[in-house]
Amino acid sequence: MNRRTLLRAGAIGAAGLFVPGVALARSGRPVLTHGVQSGDVTFDGGLVWTRADRPSRMVVEVSRDADFRHVRTVRGPLLTPETGGTGKVRLRGLPPGREVHYRVIAEDLDGRARGEAVVGAFRTAPLGDDGVRFVWSGDVAGQGWGSNPDLGGMPIFAAMAARRPDFFINSGDTVYADNPLKESVTLPDGRIWRNVVTPEKLKVAETLDEYRGQFAYNLLDPKYREFAARVPMFVQWDDHEVVNNWYPGEILTLPQYTEKRVDVLAARAFRAFHEWQPIDPRQAVDGRVYRKFSFGRHVDVFVLDMRSYKDPNTSPKTGAGHVLGEQQARWLVRELDRSRATWKVIAADLPIGLTVPDGVDVEGVANGLPGAPGGREHELAWVLRELKKRRVRNTVWLTADVHYTAAHHYSPERAAVGDFDPFWEFVSGPAHAGAFGPNTLDPTFGPEAVFVNAPPAANTTPLDGFQHFGEVEVGRDGELTVFLRDIKGVSLWSKTLEPERR
Repeated sequence: MNRRTLLRAGAIGAAGLFVPGVALARSGRPVLTHGVQSGDVTFDGGLVWTRADRPSRMVVEVSRDADFRHVRTVRGPLLTPETGGTGKVRLRGLPPGREVHYRVIAEDLDGRARGEAVVGAFRTAPLGDDGVRFVWSGDVAGQGWGSNPDLGGMPIFAAMAARRPDFFINSGDTVYADNPLKESVTLPDGRIWRNVVTPEKLKVAETLDEYRGQFAYNLLDPKYREFAARVPMFVQWDDHEVVNNWYPGEILTLPQYTEKRVDVLAARAFRAFHEWQPIDPRQAVDGRVYRKFSFGRHVDVFVLDMRSYKDPNTSPKTGAGHVLGEQQARWLVRELDRSRATWKVIAADLPIGLTVPDGVDVEGVANGLPGAPGGREHELAWVLRELKKRRVRNTVWLTADVHYTAAHHYSPERAAVGDFDPFWEFVSGPAHAGAFGPNTLDPTFGPEAVFVNAPPAANTTPLDGFQHFGEVEVGRDGELTVFLRDIKGVSLWSKTLEPERR
């Protein structure tokens, strides 16, 4: 495909704007342009997502068998320009702990014509002691490395699909709205990296439709799209869904942006994020991002939002600071205390103990200073202190963000504070982006880097490996094993944890 063909395909199949007079003209049947996705699964159902190329009705047929001998039909929402053609519907009344199959159809507004069905599947959450396997990673199509046709797309999604996980935690930086793509990049050794490009990926995103195009881009990738149709997701966001290292109230000085107000950009990105990701806003605590899900008796997942409520990166590194915000911090402690699951999996979009600078300022949680907690560390110290006080056991923190993979053990014996219980944090990424690292560990909470796999140079391409995902497997007996895997799914390191009984 030449550049003109690619750009034309992007204009039709990426953000896919509805063109007045063309979208409503009855020229053929409606087409589902970006496949299907599922997410936010529960014991009796899950959310199903799709997008059509013109105003139409979303119809879902669901079955317990792959050949759809017995189906139940659910009529979903209208797919209209108001949501960029996207829509989602929650399937209910399904059996727990079972794989269910669905096919999505776009039906013409008068009900006379239907487009071709697109199929998908997901497993509902079990209610009992069933084993659970899931994967996590983050950072997709960043630093100029997009969907590469020479690789068949983004290879790691095929490797994750091969593990047959029950679900995927997408740990943030799900898109890179601030990283335009070029058609090709010549590497220092002469190799050529090629990108599939769309109009929306040729500049930084600022308008709503440009943000929509960022999420649409990933679903043009064949490996990503196939993965999304087979593995339900729990999705969170971080900074690159809007702009690098953003915080509420920030005013940009970057010359490539005509809109300098981050709050305006974030609102547009947030709308596109909810339109294009399989997220049920009714499951979120305040309709935004942070929420909790249960997957059997052994696993509760707590999805955090460490971006929307943080204080400015320019704030002092000492004193009290916020990264969760008071409401979310109290929610997290309260729900962890109420949880009776064997393992409480905290999906964080930022690591706790790694120093992530923003120039001379602080982007992440750690302030880079030894001694007592300061800045955003203060809020995390309160959470950890409360968990110890309430005797909340078996917490595991999972994250991505820093573009390498690592296992960190935190202990009060090594820390500047002693009023928390030891815990593990596992880092794994990027899924498909430039590889970096390792970052410096901040000593405040006594972290130890037990395992690290990072590239030899900054912004190492996916051609050279150093793309990672993590896998968690919990057996019927409650034993939990973490695997840190590479781009091909090979285990680089693993750790088995025995649960403490409350």
